[in-house]
Amino acid sequence: MRHGSLPGVHGRVRPLTLLGDPVLHTPCGEVTDFGPELADLVEDLFATMYAAEGVGLAANQIGVPLRVFVFDCPDDEDVRHLGHVVNPRPVVTDGVVVRGPEGCLSLPGLEAGTERYDHAVVEGFTVTGEPVTVHGTGFFARCLQHESDHLDGTVYADRLDGRRHRKLMRQVARASWHRPA
Repeated sequence: MRHGSLPGVHGRVRPLTLLGDPVLHTPCGEVTDFGPELADLVEDLFATMYAAEGVGLAANQIGVPLRVFVFDCPDDEDVRHLGHVVNPRPVVTDGVVVRGPEGCLSLPGLEAGTERYDHAVVEGFTVTGEPVTVHGTGFFARCLQHESDHLDGTVYADRLDGRRHRKLMRQVARASWHRPA
């Protein structure tokens, strides 16, 4: 991010990767170059997330298999959390397990009750390589877990079982964006 500007204003909106694309089920690689290409990627992630009206976006959701995600997400007290994490590593997921509605920009228009912990801590780096620790509770903890999952090749649908998974997969099959394999 460039100093003195809102994230995403210098980025370009990229096409979203949709469920069914193999990049969403492949673990992402570590970022090793903290140069201008990474800064541009973070700007593009913010621009794309805002254009799609999301609260978080992982790099593989725009087809880039690197361990980076951005967020602009409220917690349950409506406190705004804005930032990004490069090479994130969940270090704490604990507290109460809450089943709540969860959606994903890679499954547009759909959501399902998904179980997540109500507290999460993620460690990683900023776009300039500085260490960062992000603490989340409630809805923001859900966001941190969701985006970290993406980078490991997991979408929220993979966390569902039984009836909820079958129902969501029927909705995916009927979705206008779905392309059968």
